[in-house]
Amino acid sequence: MNTQDQSPGKPRRSLISQWNHLKEQLTAYLFLLPSILIIGIFGLFPIGYAIYMSLFNWRVTKGGFLGFDNYDKIVGDWGGLLLFLLGIALLVAAYWLWTSAFRSSSRGVVVAKVIAAILLVAVGFLLAGGWGRLMAGGDKKFWTSMMITLFYAIGTVPTQIILAMVLAYLLFQNIRGKDVFRMIYFLPYITPVISTAVVFRSIFSPRETALANTVLSWFGSGPLKWLFEPRPFSQILFGWNIEGFWAGPSLALVTIILFGVWTFVGYNTVIFLAGLGSISKEIYEAAEIDGANAWGVFRNVTVPLLSPVTFYLFLVSFIGTFKAFNHIFVMEVPSAQGTVATASVEIFSIFYRANNYGYAAAQAIVLFLVILGLTFAQNKLLGKKVFYG
Repeated sequence: MNTQDQSPGKPRRSLISQWNHLKEQLTAYLFLLPSILIIGIFGLFPIGYAIYMSLFNWRVTKGGFLGFDNYDKIVGDWGGLLLFLLGIALLVAAYWLWTSAFRSSSRGVVVAKVIAAILLVAVGFLLAGGWGRLMAGGDKKFWTSMMITLFYAIGTVPTQIILAMVLAYLLFQNIRGKDVFRMIYFLPYITPVISTAVVFRSIFSPRETALANTVLSWFGSGPLKWLFEPRPFSQILFGWNIEGFWAGPSLALVTIILFGVWTFVGYNTVIFLAGLGSISKEIYEAAEIDGANAWGVFRNVTVPLLSPVTFYLFLVSFIGTFKAFNHIFVMEVPSAQGTVATASVEIFSIFYRANNYGYAAAQAIVLFLVILGLTFAQNKLLGKKVFYG
């Protein structure tokens, strides 16, 4: 009797619930469809087509199929690439040993740090050896542009984030005219990049009457070539005659780094101000009751609670520096002898000036993989330091 009562109703209720569930899924996918189409057409399709182009001898028109010849031309020595990647892997392992491994005992901590130190020595040899083989056997101009891009990222991102955090903290205080100051600091970000880059070229002209050299003359220093100077900044400032990676960026690149910091520090300041607004005032009041001074509050309260914003800005800014093009292209001069040619500028040169679309596409894919790897590493290493409250 129970079977006869339940059997007609259960299948019908099951069909109704399945139909409702299907309608919910279809509704969700219909809402997602515009975003999926935009990402697919303007994001995934160009990447896929770039990979397709990189496999051909594509000069203005599509040529013969090359397979991985373009990538082989870029890398040159695959053994050197493996050595370099092994060095990076050991660097990650050393970082993990230094910060996380064997925390259960003091002896384990000492052993972990000794092993990490030994690994760091091995990392130095592997990175130097792998990089040397890549430069010797591969596309030297491309790998040099990657090194210049790294210099630009290291010089720009930490500086602009630190300055932005300090400025945001000052502008968050109850000072007169803070809204005007916020607008002034944000103006460089919304001003057209091409026009501001042209102005910077005039300010940092090698002429003695240029604004930058005029300021230097007030301190008794002679004029500098700035954007026209290919020599390393360390040689000009300290007189060090170092060659290769450890010589650091050229003075021309340092000038472009100053422009990058000036442009984006206002944007980062606005983001930090939004982060400061989300911190509860009760936390600051509790810190003051406990006797913390202004520096103690900033260091132990503000900085940790801003870590999610800092992590986001660091990640986005680092990706942006590896893709930077407009202002570098405008400020680049032949006298700099290619010392400011970042990866994006080099790829554009191969694509537009040499009309070698296939090889430029292969370089772009390599740059994409480098950015992807660095982003993944930053997310894994720095993401653990973020304090979400």
